[in-house]
Amino acid sequence: MQFDSYQRLLFERRENGVLLITINRPEKHNAADSAMLAEFTRVWKDVAADEATRAVVITGAGRAFSAGGDLSEEIDKLDDFPSVVKTLEEARGLVAGMVECDKPVVSAINGAAAGAGLAIALLSDISIIGEDVAFTDGHVKIGLAAGDHSVIIWPLLCGMAKAKYLLLTADRIDGREAERIGLVSKAVPREEVLTEALRIADQLARSPRYAVQWTKHALNNWLRLAMPSFEASLGLEMLTFFSPDAKEGMSAFLERRHAQFE
Repeated sequence: MQFDSYQRLLFERRENGVLLITINRPEKHNAADSAMLAEFTRVWKDVAADEATRAVVITGAGRAFSAGGDLSEEIDKLDDFPSVVKTLEEARGLVAGMVECDKPVVSAINGAAAGAGLAIALLSDISIIGEDVAFTDGHVKIGLAAGDHSVIIWPLLCGMAKAKYLLLTADRIDGREAERIGLVSKAVPREEVLTEALRIADQLARSPRYAVQWTKHALNNWLRLAMPSFEASLGLEMLTFFSPDAKEGMSAFLERRHAQFE
């Protein structure tokens, strides 16, 4: 498998079949524009088909992991039905692609993560985050229902009480707190995030292939059971793209002011 056609993702083959994927739009904090979202959707099928890959590490270039959707593009989707349908299909493809990818994926969360970036970070099989890296699922702050990935995975990771609290309030937490409540696998000093993720991926790559892959497959049946709930949340998120709250929330974010919701 060749990865030369990708524009927003960089690929580096490491020893023992570890594939390092770098989200590469550092000048925009790796925000996911339309090109990146399309690549997020198809990369997991390509990884699964790549015989040379035994384990994956995904991280972000510069100081961010991926700061969510590019709101300068997202705001253009408001009241645009074809664009919203495309977004729904891409978001579902990203989640389904990660659930069905048979290769173990380790996320090295080196900085800000939101939206599609946060989905990749937390849907990875093992997530390593910087202790001081702060993040939130901020959908409600911009007038959108939380639909990217949170409904399928957050209650399983940290329990329903914490998931509801964090998703309804959009409060920020750091890596230490995320590890404490089980939302991520491990928090380490920020400068050690990639090193630790690569170490773990190398361990997985040197482990028995089918034992690792089939253990992941069996565990992901919990996510497959939650797929109807995820699809409902995604549909409701797309519905809120047609609300006045979404228009106000995105406008306020871009204009760096407090939103005034109805």
